[in-house]
Amino acid sequence: MRFRSVFGRHYALAVVAVIFAALLAAAGLRSTPGVLMVPWENAFGWSRGTISLAAATGIFLFGLTGPFAAAAMQRFGVRATVMVALVMMGASSIASLFMTASWQLVLTWGVVSGIGSGCITNVLSATIVNRWFVTNRGLVMGLFAASTSTGTLIFLPVLSAIAQDHGWQPVVLCVGGAMMVMLPVVWLLLPESPAAIGIAPFGARDGHQPDPVMRGNPLKTAFSALGEGLKSRAFLLLAATFFVCGFTTNGLVGTHMIALCHDHGMEAVAAGGLLAIMGLFDLVGTTASGWLTDRIDPRKLLFFYYGLRGLSLIYLPFADFTFYGLSLFAVFYGLDWIATVPPTLAIATRTFGAARAPIFFGWISASHQVGAAAAAFFAGVSRTATGSYLDSFVVAGLVAVVAAFLALSIRIDPARPAPA
Repeated sequence: MRFRSVFGRHYALAVVAVIFAALLAAAGLRSTPGVLMVPWENAFGWSRGTISLAAATGIFLFGLTGPFAAAAMQRFGVRATVMVALVMMGASSIASLFMTASWQLVLTWGVVSGIGSGCITNVLSATIVNRWFVTNRGLVMGLFAASTSTGTLIFLPVLSAIAQDHGWQPVVLCVGGAMMVMLPVVWLLLPESPAAIGIAPFGARDGHQPDPVMRGNPLKTAFSALGEGLKSRAFLLLAATFFVCGFTTNGLVGTHMIALCHDHGMEAVAAGGLLAIMGLFDLVGTTASGWLTDRIDPRKLLFFYYGLRGLSLIYLPFADFTFYGLSLFAVFYGLDWIATVPPTLAIATRTFGAARAPIFFGWISASHQVGAAAAAFFAGVSRTATGSYLDSFVVAGLVAVVAAFLALSIRIDPARPAPA
């Protein structure tokens, strides 16, 4: 890589564009089971609970992979890790064209795509932000977090229309193709670090020394961070609140929103349009959250975000299930969709230091995906047992309100040096 700038600007901005696109593609893949839940049910006769198991497996591994992916990026490099992940996601999507049994759905859309997409998530964002930026970290992290919603914005309405008109097979082909398109982009345009192309991070002062990269065994590095984190009150509270974040976003709304709207007579394309509205407003809300994180106590932001999210989820089952009736919810909820990411990373960085924060944040993100997996699975089981999503959404709203008060009780400790 020989680039030092792009169009006269710091090359960190080009890196932001590449990572944003990769995160966008991964978000499209992770949202696909929500689009195909009803088509798979119709095509194979599988129950919502069975399909939800595959979605929950993918979400769980998506989160569990995070800390190991962060350690692998330090040991083997960011570019190599991201490219392997893209191959896994593309291959698993295309392989699902040949599935005939539900265990194959769990294998492709659960296990393989879950591990692959787990490498292109918040831990990648945290690694890039802390490696390429000294200033404006909250803003860039907010932009990266918003790429998830932008992936929803771009993919969901299009994939819903394709599934409705042509079936589920063309949907997985589109998703697999998007992963393969990203491969040469990452290979050609993503350096390992600013130092690799002879520049300092964005906003660095003269004489800036880059944070040391941990080159140890990724498994040992990840588990050592977990052991240290379990002794930290801030880590435990961040993990608990982020569990609730996953429980109330991609696990519940991201996986079951289209199916919920289908239960109330709304077509898939219209329901996908609502999720797209959420994605559009989350692009604004999460980017703004990053800007606010650079200026306001992140604990207060988390209290505000979780509290409003809880109230909106309690309201949803009683809403008027028309496109216009749900548009207000889509706007309000979209602004808050994953606005929790920048303040959560900010607290982790202040507590554990910029160099080590991505690995600790990986474990915190793992709790997010455990919560999402729990919501994806139990909401599907509850729907199968009761014929309604009412209980699932009300419970999710109540736990979000509890998380708001947990966030206020976090104590931010100064960053500690890495152990020798």
